[in-house]
Order: sequence, then C-alpha cells, then structure tokens
Amino acid sequence: MREPIRTRPEPLDLPVRGESADESFARLVDGFRRFRTEVYPEQQTLFARLAKAQHPRAMFITCADSRIVPELITQSSPGDLFVTRNVGNVVPPYGQMNGGVSTAIEYAVMVLNVQHIIICGHSDCGAMKAVLNPDGLQRMPTVRAWLRHCEVARSLVEQNCGCGGDHLGVLTEENVVAQLDHLRTHPSVAARLAGGQLAIHGWVYCIETSEILAYDARSGRFAPLDGDGQLPVATPAPRYASA
Repeated sequence: MREPIRTRPEPLDLPVRGESADESFARLVDGFRRFRTEVYPEQQTLFARLAKAQHPRAMFITCADSRIVPELITQSSPGDLFVTRNVGNVVPPYGQMNGGVSTAIEYAVMVLNVQHIIICGHSDCGAMKAVLNPDGLQRMPTVRAWLRHCEVARSLVEQNCGCGGDHLGVLTEENVVAQLDHLRTHPSVAARLAGGQLAIHGWVYCIETSEILAYDARSGRFAPLDGDGQLPVATPAPRYASA
C-alpha cells in the first residue's frame, strides 16, 4: 500500500513582495527541517524502498512555472511520477535538439518502461503570453529560441481561430497538441505507441479552479478529465498490438 504524499505539516504563506533574499531562503531551510523532523519519519518505509529503485507510473512533462506541482495535482507519492519541466512544457521534435527533454523521454521509455506520458500545460502561462507577444523577448535570446518549438501552435491559432478574446486559452491548448505531435517523432515513443505499450495524454490545468481539460484524439477536442463517460485519451490506435 502506497503512503499518501504529504506536502508539509502546515501550509506556508505565499512569498511576500519585498521579502529579502535571506528571508526567502530561510523559509526554504525551515521547510526542509520540518520535512526531516515531521514528514520523513512518517514515511520512512517508503523512502527506504525508493532508495533502491524507481518504478514511476508515468512521465509528466510540464511547465517550469512555480504554481504547477504535479505531485500535488495528481496526489502522487514520491516515486510515482518521472517529472520533466521546462518553459512552455515543450517537447522538441526528435533530432532538432537532443538535450534534456529528449534524453529524459528516451530514458523514461527505454529504461523505466513508463506506460504513460502526460504533457501538461496550464492557465496564465507566461511562455504562451510571450509567444503571443514576442517583442518582450528581445533581451532573452535563449527563451526566444526555445519558444520557436511553439511556433506551429501560434500559426495554427493565428490562421484558423476566431477566438474572440481568449487567444491565450486556445493557444495553450493548441501548444499541448503540438507538443504531443513532437513527442510522437521520438523513435522510442513511436515504437511503443505502435505496439500498444505506451499511452500519451495532453492536459491543461487551470490554476484558479483546479480543473483539468484533457485532449481527446477521437473528437479532436479538450474535455474535462473528471467528466462523465469515457476518459479523453490522446493515444493513437496501436498498429502492431498483440491480438
């Protein structure tokens, strides 16, 4: 039986604007001390097991935004999620930039044998705001270059969407779909998808309401993850699955 995760014994206050660097760091150290003295002793058996191996249920690719906590959102324990974070929850197409994201995907699939890969965007995403208004990136050349992986989503929205005032929300969803397409270019992923050994998922998490909308490949739309009926799934039909 897996122990439920505990984030902290008591919620800490949100950072206060004007808080000094020393005060901010002191809060982190205080949190670590409480983890060692209050949280860790209650889950020592779990950590002893994790010290020897990891068997995550899923790979979770999401934004580096500090408001997104995959383990909290999914109520997962340590060891359940193999998490990769970057600006804009980007997955570069295979071969274009075989860096940290590509390496993590290959390791998760080939070594850890994860059965699910989740790409999770979120509301009020600064990266998506930058894609819509790139002028603000002039002093951040590496961010600008990285967000070129979102260009397909921007072009799609610009040329096809009568979004009214919700360009940000639609772009956030389309960026998740675009990154799912990029994910499928990775050989390790493509092979496991074709054999029915891997499932992929595209989510958008709303910070304010806690809602998750999930992409459904059958309908081509996003639907509530906790809605009635069949779960939305982005996985293509396997072509070589065993009978």
